[in-house]
Amino acid sequence: MASDGDAVPLLSVQGLSATGVSVPDFTLAAGEAIAVMGPSGSGKSLFLRALADLDPGDGEIALRGADRGTLSGPAWRRRVTYVAAESGWWAETVGEHFADWSAAAVFARAFGLPDEARDWTVARLSTGERQRLALVRALVQDPEILLLDEPTSGLDDEATAAVEQELGKRLRAGAALIFSTHDAQQAERLAHRRLRFARGAAREERSAPCR
Repeated sequence: MASDGDAVPLLSVQGLSATGVSVPDFTLAAGEAIAVMGPSGSGKSLFLRALADLDPGDGEIALRGADRGTLSGPAWRRRVTYVAAESGWWAETVGEHFADWSAAAVFARAFGLPDEARDWTVARLSTGERQRLALVRALVQDPEILLLDEPTSGLDDEATAAVEQELGKRLRAGAALIFSTHDAQQAERLAHRRLRFARGAAREERSAPCR
């Protein structure tokens, strides 16, 4: 919830329906995390993509009180940044996807990746390396809100812990997070609230993160 001194929430979502999936109205405060849960095919990814203005969705979405329609799609996504479960790569090497590798390397090292990852070819990346480097691409933009689709599904326990630690730091620094996961324990560790998707609709549940 927004603090008493900040009546305008970081994110406000009203009347959202994404490809037939209805979502309850909600707000998101700085430092808050929502876990999006439910069976495969229930609309979790469609919901995240609609928030990122990548897929169509009816309703009103505002960032710090400013309607999303006042920003271009790219400008919105620099502030409300989406990371897909399977990330896209368009150049041959990892480093070509970063304007400033020195900034990216800080996050890469936190995720257990060496500085030499800059020179790796994308073709040689494992699923887990792609996931972590896609998250690095998002973090270097310093977004206000991260929208993450199954961010640790291909990671081992050590890499998952490193990602969760960094996400916790971002929350404590005032960013917000909406992430889909099938891992109930991860939701308990990171999320303050949950959106549970099933049968074309979602309902909100409260949670108490263990961070």
